[in-house]
Parts: sequence; structure tokens; C-alpha cells
Amino acid sequence: MAKIKVVKPSVRTVAPMLRRAPVDEADRSRFRDQTQAWRAWYKTARWQKLRMSILVRDRFTCQMCWLLEPNSSQLVCDHVTPHRGDEELFWSGPFQTLCKPCHDRDKQRMERRTCVRD
Repeated sequence: MAKIKVVKPSVRTVAPMLRRAPVDEADRSRFRDQTQAWRAWYKTARWQKLRMSILVRDRFTCQMCWLLEPNSSQLVCDHVTPHRGDEELFWSGPFQTLCKPCHDRDKQRMERRTCVRD
């Protein structure tokens, strides 16, 4: 009868392939800031000046629902054409003023719809 050979198990530690899921919106934003270098452009003085000029041009009025919002922290200077990290498109526009609810809900829905078709 043949002798049975014993093989040592070769189990190795594998680094986790999945990253930790963001818990809240602030955590999600920090994660995106770390993984998408172009997000730093939004924190520049150049962007803040451009953003304010677009808000003034549109008279602090959302271009979707026509809400007049005097509190500029509730308005978003939106890229009409998504830049997707393209620096030239990021700075050249075209831009529009949107209130935060229209930007976060309606505009994002429209972009997702067109992204699926591309």
C-alpha cells in the first residue's frame, strides 16, 4: 500500500481588497478628497472668485427652480458640462447657479442618466 503524503497548508494573510465604507457625508467627502485629486481645485482662491462671479451674474437665483437665495452657502456654482477631472473644462465652464437641493437631486440624476448612455 502507498504511503499518504501530508501537505502543509499554505494559508497566507491577504490584505483586504475593500476599503472601509464611509459612515456619514463628512467621512464620504474626506474619502473622495483623498482619492480624487481634482477636488482640491474647489478649495482654491481662483475657484472661489470664479464661483462668486457666476453667482452674481445669475443674481443668486437657481437656474432650475428660479429660487432667489441670498445665502450664498446654499448655492452651488455648477458645471453645465461635467468636467470629470478635465482641468481645462473645469476652469472654462460653462457654469450655472443652482440651489443645493436642485444640484444634489435633479442635476445629479440627470448626469447619472446621461453617463449610463455614454
